[in-house]
Amino acid sequence: MPEEPTPPAMLPSGLTDECRSLSADQLQVLAKYAESLAEYQDRREAEKEASKNEPDDRPDVVPAGASVTVKEINDNRYRYWQWRDGDKIKSKYIGPANPDD
Repeated sequence: MPEEPTPPAMLPSGLTDECRSLSADQLQVLAKYAESLAEYQDRREAEKEASKNEPDDRPDVVPAGASVTVKEINDNRYRYWQWRDGDKIKSKYIGPANPDD
């Protein structure tokens, strides 16, 4: 008879106990859900991190869905708001990417 796997130490014991009570089919479904949830959490964290780098003073002409991009021009880096308006991509200058430069 195969040995039961050892649960990861970082999981709460109540969760591992609950998992032991599930059938193999339920565990497969749970594994797929957990993978999807982990990807979602990663994307949320990445979006939160990206929003920390966005300036707080968004001009009125810049829509809420705009993102900040960095463009290199003549060996200098500049930040711009950028968004899609129909078939066009629009930009609004923010300032140097590294204000100390």
